[in-house]
Amino acid sequence: MTESSSRRVLERLRAIDWGDDFAASDHANSRALLMREYLRRAALWARAYGAEQSWPFFDITERVDAELQMPSEVADEVEQVLAGLAPTSLKRTCRAAIRWAAIRDARDDLPADLPDPYEPLLLMYERGGGYFLEDYLGLNGVMIPLGNVESNASVTPFVTLAPATLDALDAEGQITYYAKVSEGYPRQKPRGIVRRRIDEGQTYDEAFTRNLRWEPTEYLKLYDLGHNEVDHVQTTEIEAAAFIESVTTKILGSS
Repeated sequence: MTESSSRRVLERLRAIDWGDDFAASDHANSRALLMREYLRRAALWARAYGAEQSWPFFDITERVDAELQMPSEVADEVEQVLAGLAPTSLKRTCRAAIRWAAIRDARDDLPADLPDPYEPLLLMYERGGGYFLEDYLGLNGVMIPLGNVESNASVTPFVTLAPATLDALDAEGQITYYAKVSEGYPRQKPRGIVRRRIDEGQTYDEAFTRNLRWEPTEYLKLYDLGHNEVDHVQTTEIEAAAFIESVTTKILGSS
């Protein structure tokens, strides 16, 4: 039923600790990726429905079906959940996510080639609360330039949204990822992923292992000394996430 889907989103919002600065800091990397993915998805929807002037924090349902209303039982509670939150655009997206749940139940003719617009944003909220909006988007220490509809619509998609994958991307320090490549194992499907973290002047080299966690590795140091035959190339967070999720799925199976 429409009410249950909308209520499910409402209960997710109700469970968020919007003032948990520690969670926001611990999940800074994944939150930034999720926000960028929301901006990308919102840009695609804005472009599809002529809503470029309303991007990025807008109610897509108003463009798709302006007459569809939030279920009354949920509407009676949502403002209590949102009371005291800021900025105004954050509250707008929370209401929009609830209405989006309603429209997905009410209609089966939504564009199949456009991704769920609000799921990345809901996940970001759940991993440490909201944002500040000035010249940049502020995510508790991470600053994201807004750009525009076209620049965001063209960025690389970040579609690996599983909690375990997001957790694996969160770590302290400046992180560089490397894909281990060889014949038959291109950058897109590498033999493995390693990362180098530099945190408070200390360097940590780690590999994502079949134990589904980052563990210390000597690979990069040995490679520099000429002891490794397996080559590597620098890769991105998004590519690293795809590898992590593929390994996790192979070992644990798809849910």
